[in-house]
Amino acid sequence: MFTRRNLLGAVAALSLAGMATSASAQDAMYIPLISKGFQHQFWQAVKAGADKAGEELGVNVSFEGPDNETQVDKQLDMLAAALANKPAAIGFAALDSQAAIPQLRQAQEAGIPVIAFDSGVDSDIPVALAATDNIAAAAMAADKLAELIGGAGKVAVVAHDQTSRTGVDRRDGFVNRMKEAHPDVEIVAIEYGGGDHLKSTEITKALLTANPDLKGIFGTNEGSAIGVVNGVTEAGASDVVIVGYDSGKAQTDAIRDGRMAGAITQNPVGIGYETVKAAVAAARGEQVQASIDTGFYWYDKSNIDAPEIAAVLYD
Repeated sequence: MFTRRNLLGAVAALSLAGMATSASAQDAMYIPLISKGFQHQFWQAVKAGADKAGEELGVNVSFEGPDNETQVDKQLDMLAAALANKPAAIGFAALDSQAAIPQLRQAQEAGIPVIAFDSGVDSDIPVALAATDNIAAAAMAADKLAELIGGAGKVAVVAHDQTSRTGVDRRDGFVNRMKEAHPDVEIVAIEYGGGDHLKSTEITKALLTANPDLKGIFGTNEGSAIGVVNGVTEAGASDVVIVGYDSGKAQTDAIRDGRMAGAITQNPVGIGYETVKAAVAAARGEQVQASIDTGFYWYDKSNIDAPEIAAVLYD
């Protein structure tokens, strides 16, 4: 029979358990990650890697980002709120490579190590950057697109932005490689769609209208690439060769059915994992490698199911 004494005992036990859990949570190291967004599968994969590292290392990890990759002010507010909680270290993927520097300087002065991930800042404040070598990856995309269009013709770039380190490096890596190695390929336009697939769709259709002889388009992130696919499809320009970046399900589907020729895939789970791992090490005063290259791969219909590629797709 469940008596009042039993009830009081159960409540006391629950209270003690709650206090123990709270104390344990307070004792655990807190590592917040502020990403560039949350709407793409890419960021969900980065979060999965961060959570995995947090579980393995016994630290509390939080992960948040603005609704889209144009909301610099919202990201800065999230960064300020995370720093106000006095974390052991923080991971930050900058939407604007300069805007967050004053806040990051405050973190440095407070003894909070900063780990940049995916997209760095124009400062030496971060003790490490866990990211893809975007210049080299975009150069590979240029080589592939040039080969696919026969080494000559007009191409365009639909980029996600011109303020983040990834946006700049992927644009410049592609453009510079094309100029250096493929002089008969002309880049007729570079447009910015904010990583939004709807805006990138409209940009693509406008590009095709203005350049009916366009042979290829490079989309520099998940939203950009899907927008290019949709724009080319809606315009009925199936002969235009599309090369993308990232590997969410919409892109892998487009590659499997032939609407996209191929793409660069990063290792987003690895980015999240290595960010948390480096943050914990830095918080403990350990030496951290300044540049953590998380790798990239070219994939197309011929190798999409190969084990080494399947392992880094996140659809």
